[in-house]
Amino acid sequence: MKKITLLAFACAMLMAPAAVNAQEVTYVEDPAQGYLFNRMQDNWFVEAEGGAGVMMSKYDKHAKFGDRIGLKGNLAVGKWFSPLWGARFGGEFEQLKGATPAYYESVLGYRNEIAKDGFHKQQFNNIGAFGDLMFNLTNWVMGYKPGRFYNAVLYGGMGIHWVYSRELQNDDKGDWKYSANEGKESRNFSFRAGLLNTFRVSNHVNILLDLRFDEMQEHVDGWNAGKSWNEIPSVLVGLSYKFNKTEWNAPVVPVCPEIKYTDAYVDDLRAKLEAANQNIANLKQQLDECRNRKAPEPAPVAEAPLATVYFPINVSKVVGVQQKVVDAVGEVMKNESNNYVLTGWADNYTGNKTINTRLRKERVASVKKMLVKKGIDAGRLDAQINDGELTNYGAKAASLDRAVTINRAK
Repeated sequence: MKKITLLAFACAMLMAPAAVNAQEVTYVEDPAQGYLFNRMQDNWFVEAEGGAGVMMSKYDKHAKFGDRIGLKGNLAVGKWFSPLWGARFGGEFEQLKGATPAYYESVLGYRNEIAKDGFHKQQFNNIGAFGDLMFNLTNWVMGYKPGRFYNAVLYGGMGIHWVYSRELQNDDKGDWKYSANEGKESRNFSFRAGLLNTFRVSNHVNILLDLRFDEMQEHVDGWNAGKSWNEIPSVLVGLSYKFNKTEWNAPVVPVCPEIKYTDAYVDDLRAKLEAANQNIANLKQQLDECRNRKAPEPAPVAEAPLATVYFPINVSKVVGVQQKVVDAVGEVMKNESNNYVLTGWADNYTGNKTINTRLRKERVASVKKMLVKKGIDAGRLDAQINDGELTNYGAKAASLDRAVTINRAK
């Protein structure tokens, strides 16, 4: 997914300068990225086949070709795990027809129709189970294409079968005898490979032409101590039905639209590039000027009062704990040589102008009088009033404006 993300980013960067004239980025499936796995319940199939095969064991050449053709058929269920790989499992029936030496009739008492040249016909019905691994050759060579009419599928696998006849065995003396286990079947293993040709009828139905070659164990013919192998080429036709989703999807990738580089388009790009370069130069100049500019002097911070003495509403006499504040300020003044400014305040939310002016004067005079009594020279104390707001916090904070502030003179 990293490649898809990078491609989308490249498209966005390419289209940014010509966003007005360009088309939008489109998104399409890209088989070059591979194919996504489908759900487990998708891509299952069932199939049925029927046809014929020809026995090609050691003695079968002594029988007519037509007498060696046996019927066969199979039912299977399978699943495709990707556009290339699949598997199937099922059961099959196979008719084994050929020839065997007449010698075994006289030795073993086996009776059948005698054929020419001292061989007689034989026939067995064979049933079993099989499993195949399947590979879609067409998709591998030509690439996956949904809806393709023809696909060639290579497969290989093995099976296990039961032949309803007693097994032929060689005893310790070299004599051939049928197994005493009469009524029991012989078990054979086989290997198989083939080319399955599929022809599409619809999204779910295919016609099958199966060209197969089987290599099967021999237990009933007497050659090579009952351990020989029979070759059985066969041709089968059939139908398959596919369930649920039958196709495969590739990852979706962005596709950048084609840009036509006309003279006007190139001129527009050049003008935008020059404007961008000029903006960069201007920004560089502003940055250099900012670096060379002296930092401004910090704004002076108003000096906080040495002390603030507060008064109740409509009161000009220093009372309560405020007396201790004045006493403490007096002790500080005795140890300093500064002059001081005493400012009387009153709130502007109660009373009237005349009353408030009187309160300001009386309050500052009361504080000055106490400081003089503490031994502070009256010449060092400058008493004045201010009819403005001390705190300007509104009527709810009016009590903070009923005060006298004491500042060191500048």
